[in-house]
Amino acid sequence: MSEYFNRVKDYLMDLEYRIVTEDAAEELVVIEKEEDGISNVVIDCEDSIVIIEGLLFEMNAGSADIFKSLLMKNREVVHGAFALDETGKRVIFRDTLQLENLDLNELEASLNSLKLVLSEYSAELIEFSKA
Repeated sequence: MSEYFNRVKDYLMDLEYRIVTEDAAEELVVIEKEEDGISNVVIDCEDSIVIIEGLLFEMNAGSADIFKSLLMKNREVVHGAFALDETGKRVIFRDTLQLENLDLNELEASLNSLKLVLSEYSAELIEFSKA
């Protein structure tokens, strides 16, 4: 287990996130903070970066209008972005940060960006999930 993984876990505890699942060998945790609408967000320490991913919704059938809208919204997202997973059907929030000089404020800013996405775009995300 690397010092970076332990530092990330300490930061998450300082920010009062609950670690739901931990895989120390993979240096990965799943977190939640229900009062902020955050659940099942994966924090994965990989080599020199930490990857933050959270499922926003699954699409039955994507449309050009949905993809266009999400790309336009990416411009407004402070940290991270909307992305598709490898199946092309799940829309996720994803952010990556450098581990070497990661500090509490930087991790907090990324998680706050996810919280903001969930609060500002919740109605639209729900509509997109019905498509």
